[in-house]
Amino acid sequence: MADARQYFALPSPFRMKRGGALDGARLSYETWGELNAARDNAVLILTGLSPSAHAARNAIDDTPGWWEDIVGPGKGLDTNRWFVICVNSLGSCKGSTGPASIDPGTGKIYRLDFPELTLEDIGNSAFELARGLGIARLAALVGCSMGGMAALGLLIHHPDAARAHISVSTAPQARPFAIAIRSLQREAIRLDPNWNEGHYDEDHYPEVGISLARKLGVITYRSAIEWSGRFGRIKLEQDQRHEEPFGAEFQVESYLNAHARRFVRAFDPNCYLYLSRASDWFDIAEYGSPDAGHEPGAAVRAALTRIKLERALVIGVETDILFPLEQQQEIAEGLRAGGAKVDFVGLDSPQGHDAFLVDTQRFGAAIGAFMATL
Repeated sequence: MADARQYFALPSPFRMKRGGALDGARLSYETWGELNAARDNAVLILTGLSPSAHAARNAIDDTPGWWEDIVGPGKGLDTNRWFVICVNSLGSCKGSTGPASIDPGTGKIYRLDFPELTLEDIGNSAFELARGLGIARLAALVGCSMGGMAALGLLIHHPDAARAHISVSTAPQARPFAIAIRSLQREAIRLDPNWNEGHYDEDHYPEVGISLARKLGVITYRSAIEWSGRFGRIKLEQDQRHEEPFGAEFQVESYLNAHARRFVRAFDPNCYLYLSRASDWFDIAEYGSPDAGHEPGAAVRAALTRIKLERALVIGVETDILFPLEQQQEIAEGLRAGGAKVDFVGLDSPQGHDAFLVDTQRFGAAIGAFMATL
């Protein structure tokens, strides 16, 4: 299978928000469409925690991407018109530099010696990629889930980076429920004896910990309505059960087990820990003015008004328990107060947070309609 990934060398040293720096770091990215002569038709996508840069199939790699129904000719992000870039997050393990990469200073894997990572670092690294490709200003910056927070961080630090922004199922700050879930996920990994303070290998791998972390995540990515409608209380056939105490009896348990098995060796546990913690740390209220006031949300709103855009589309889902719809409304109101013309779309998809990956027909229609106005 051909690899469509391209690589961008970040400026060295690449300085990070919490004081660390990276030498010789790179980002993995893929592209679709053509950059026009004016270099003003570029759309940059920042992903959720686990996806690679392979958002859709292309001429080099024909395997379906994670946003296959959104990116492509005639789709929501129409590659007949737009030059679409999807970047794998700094700190990930899908080609970009992260805890699973080799530290050029020591010749050894970074592991927990990787500098403390923030979503602002991810946003800043993506900005450097766009600038390195000769793009002075993006036509649109798209951020999904964790990538939506990183996108807000990018826009705070680089006010002229984009004409428009598409904010998808994200938040201006992590709330207690999301923090609590991610804390449990990290604890599951850290308590696996094979994690060994980050010093695991292929023969001694924290499979149980990363499996539990993934299951917890999958449970919260969908809504209770979705779980009930899809599985109910349907039990496994007798020949599908394993003869072990308290083994899986229900189809929903088997589904979670299958998801975890696919994820366990596909995503590095240390990278997961770093990106998860970065999501908890993110709080755009840090950038609000000191005189914003003490009302709930005042600092968030003050920070969002500092982002200067011409247009914005904010999409959320009513059944999302990780990034509630009210947080999407908060983003929309803040960007509008900053002077942007904002379209807000609240969908009633039953799929919860994962709806942007599943209910792609409606997400694609909303994104396509918005992009047609730019």
